[in-house]
Amino acid sequence: MQAPMPGAASTALQAADACSEPRSEGRNTEAPSRAFGCSIIPSRMVPAATLQQEEVGDTSCPVLFIQLNQLLSTPAGLEWREMARWIKFEEKVEDGGERWSAPHIPVTSLHSFFQLRTFLEKGTVLLDLDASSFKEIIDKVLSRQPEEAELQPELRQSLAALLLLQPQHQPTTSLLQVLTQLSLSPCRGKAKNCSEPEAQVSETPLREQLRNRFNKKILPGTEAAHIATGEVEFLEKPFSAFIRLRRGVVLGSLAEVCLPSRFLFILLGPQTKVKACHEVGRAMAMLLMDELFQGVARGAEHREDLIAGMEAFLDEVTVLPPGKWDPSVRIPPPSCLLSRHRRTTTHPPDQQPDGHGDVAAAQDRSSLRHPYPGEELERTGRLFGGLLRDIRRKAPWYGSDFSDALHPQCLSAVLYIYLATVTNAITFGGMLGDATANMQGVLESFLGTAFAGSIFCLFSGQPLTILSSTGPVLVFERLLFSFSQDHSLDYLEFRLWIGLWVAFFGVVLVATEASHLVRYFTRFTEEGFCALISLIFIYDSLKKMLSLADAFPINWQYRLDNVTFYSCVCNLSGPGHSSRGNDTVLPSALASQQAPDAPAGLSRTQCLGQGGHLLGTSCQYVPDVTLISFLLFGGTFLSCTTLKRFRSSRYFPAGVRKLVCDFAIILAILASCAADATLGLETPKLLVPSKLEPTNPARGWIIFPFGVNPWWVCLVSAVPAVLVTILIFMDQQITAVILNRKEYKLRKGAGFHLDLLCVSLLMVVTSATGLPWYVSATVISLAHMESLRKESATSAPGEHPEFLGIREQRLTGLAVFILTGVSIFMAPVLKHIPMPVLYGVFLHMGVAALNSIQLTDRVRLLLMPAKHQPDLIYLRHVPLRRVHLFTIIQLLCLALLWLLKSTAAAILFPVMLLGLVGLRKGLERVFSPHDLVWLDGPVPAAGREAEGTEPGRRKEEKNGEEAELMQRQGPEINISVN
Repeated sequence: MQAPMPGAASTALQAADACSEPRSEGRNTEAPSRAFGCSIIPSRMVPAATLQQEEVGDTSCPVLFIQLNQLLSTPAGLEWREMARWIKFEEKVEDGGERWSAPHIPVTSLHSFFQLRTFLEKGTVLLDLDASSFKEIIDKVLSRQPEEAELQPELRQSLAALLLLQPQHQPTTSLLQVLTQLSLSPCRGKAKNCSEPEAQVSETPLREQLRNRFNKKILPGTEAAHIATGEVEFLEKPFSAFIRLRRGVVLGSLAEVCLPSRFLFILLGPQTKVKACHEVGRAMAMLLMDELFQGVARGAEHREDLIAGMEAFLDEVTVLPPGKWDPSVRIPPPSCLLSRHRRTTTHPPDQQPDGHGDVAAAQDRSSLRHPYPGEELERTGRLFGGLLRDIRRKAPWYGSDFSDALHPQCLSAVLYIYLATVTNAITFGGMLGDATANMQGVLESFLGTAFAGSIFCLFSGQPLTILSSTGPVLVFERLLFSFSQDHSLDYLEFRLWIGLWVAFFGVVLVATEASHLVRYFTRFTEEGFCALISLIFIYDSLKKMLSLADAFPINWQYRLDNVTFYSCVCNLSGPGHSSRGNDTVLPSALASQQAPDAPAGLSRTQCLGQGGHLLGTSCQYVPDVTLISFLLFGGTFLSCTTLKRFRSSRYFPAGVRKLVCDFAIILAILASCAADATLGLETPKLLVPSKLEPTNPARGWIIFPFGVNPWWVCLVSAVPAVLVTILIFMDQQITAVILNRKEYKLRKGAGFHLDLLCVSLLMVVTSATGLPWYVSATVISLAHMESLRKESATSAPGEHPEFLGIREQRLTGLAVFILTGVSIFMAPVLKHIPMPVLYGVFLHMGVAALNSIQLTDRVRLLLMPAKHQPDLIYLRHVPLRRVHLFTIIQLLCLALLWLLKSTAAAILFPVMLLGLVGLRKGLERVFSPHDLVWLDGPVPAAGREAEGTEPGRRKEEKNGEEAELMQRQGPEINISVN
């Protein structure tokens, strides 16, 4: 039977927890229990101090690099050779001895662990050994043997000489190094392993150790563990020793990398135990690789502590029956890792809680998936109290908001978001021009985006937010213009008063800390709003592409052989003969004239067959502008999607993959633009206004409040202003809640009240100058955050990079909006970018947004047989029919919102958004609280009611499910598209 390491068949531990406290003079009987919790003793018997320590959090143990050296017999004699290494997973030296295997989960026989336990019970165990060199360690180990196992002087000298031999390492080399070694090395590419016979371990690191490329995979603070196994003739019984050094010591050239060593395990036996010693060494490596056992090993006072820790380890071992699987198959590393809480607080089978009985525990699980900001949304009870707290929170970070932007990744983010912002400004500017008779157009959109965005980035609480015109605001502008036309009102003046009222209402909301209400925006509300805006955005992108068929019609009746029937003539007299034919490029215009010396009715084939020549520009016409535009559109979309996933590719080094992923959108745009330039077709290009004058000459840059409209308009404007205020508040705060979720690991805090104040005050300026209204654009903001994603530069082989957070700063957003304003003077450069390429980028952002929300996953479940459904966490706790019912209700709400925005009743769209909050409250009569917290999340009232319910059990349940909820590396991005 083969036994994978505990929990490793599906997960691998990420962090080393439960390190020991400073040891007392007496025996430490609780060392194993502190690391393994209820794996050693029942949870009800865990000391209170232990539980308190877990709640506060422990200092993580250093990561261990484990190297296994095996004694081999060669023509030159016995030598130690590196055969395997571990950090998070195992890597073996392949049979050729020239390459490392792919990282995989280690697997060995259960019998090897039983043998290892015997060696720990009867062999030498030295804890907190003081030594400064490997030779000193060997001398102390051989001199401190038990009386019953004391070694003879000759045998001791033989073992010392054998153990001090220099091991032959297998460093990680690049392809260039391999080729160089093959051409220059006298040892056939193994110059690194060539050493003098009987050479001893060097007391100083070798050059090969310092230059080993594997150093890039090792985290700072990592320590080393050495395992040496082998078989010799002069031993009659096994010799084993487990050593823990008091302090980490660099043992010269013993390991392939230069690291301070903490643990050593030596096992030498008679030659009859060839396979057994190697497998026992691998079993020890698996123990040390386990973070929980490592915590036991670091805190153990006696060998009994090690054995108790090993027993707890064996309690979690998963056994695979022989004959039911192939032991030679290497299990790849899992995509998600298990938290230590899942192991330390696992309930025994007879104590598993009822999956539907503990609502409070389910609410705690839901809070892991759908956390809300805490302090930022707490009410102070004072006017502008929340605003002042936001300013105090953000002021200390203001300097670092600029210095933290000095990183190459920010350059990629600026270029990416700049192109997205420019395209958005052109798209919505064109739509606004059509809806308002050019009272607001592309130029106004550019200027407004540059001004409002720059001011917001300088003074807002969350500068990662990107302001833009949004779909709901565009719908309101269209309705407002139609209403003004129907009632003979001046549109811009009417709009100015609405903007002033909205700014006033916004300041009132900030003063009264109304942002506290966003706690009631659960996943149901967010996904309804996000999905609607996403679908509108994708629909508009496709609609823009389909409209190209009108501007560049496809001539379905065009036939190449009938080219002479169009404005193309056949000349039989010679290539220089001039034609009287019509040379227009329009294929629909038929040529009614032929050259005087050419017979009428000759087709292209007949003309060329008689030695004639085709004259006329339409002879080479091919109606492919629309086709090429769609190819650029689809190619850009696929390129963006593919390059964004390139980080997980098997090709090229990790640094190259990261660079390609960071610049994925820019590379896709450049490739598409290069293809368009190579073809030389007149595809529609990006048109940027080049003159600073209003789009409509009938208007000016300043809108006066009292003009042609009646005086009472300033009062009536308060009614539509209420609807706009609701829309701005919902759009701004839903985006803010998503951007400031705890799983993004933002360090500098949020600023809900400060952001709303900035948006409200900007309404005054944009209304007075006739510029568009701006609010947070969710999709571009989250794309901005994704482009600034930070991950660990170093990760163990087989381990996914750790998500470290977002590069929080103000400079990228500020640069984007400055470039947007300067774009007016960059028209000669920007005119080479095809619009289909930018539409393809928008489609990529929209599809990525739609795929990132849970609603999309649940819609897929409607079309998927149960046996093919993924192992989603909510499917484990909520019946499938209830999941489908919840999804259908969301889809019906989405369809209702879509129909509403498409009719004259779109003015009530903001009210319907608030209706989603009320509908979510009504769902509590249809679904149980348990189902709702898994599918959606608790509302604040429910969370407060459950705070006093079984706190101990809720704590254990939350820890037990934490790893299952974090199914992705880094945060789950919940994106809407504006």
